[in-house]
Amino acid sequence: MTTTQLNAEVLRNMSIIAEDENLLRRAAKYLRKLVAEKEADSAELTEEEFFARVERAREQSGKQFDSIEHLDQYIRSL
Repeated sequence: MTTTQLNAEVLRNMSIIAEDENLLRRAAKYLRKLVAEKEADSAELTEEEFFARVERAREQSGKQFDSIEHLDQYIRSL
């Protein structure tokens, strides 16, 4: 199945449940879960995305790292 076909199927199914608030809530909850799983899977990040994320976290926290070990500990704590 192509991406276009999958998108059409998802939209078709969403139109079926659009009138049922309970089903919409369940769908939204499941979609949030899928998004969280995708974001948690760091293997899907490119090297550039990974280092950009590290840089943003460093800027937001104001932390400076004096060694790779400290950087590694910080990244694992995220």
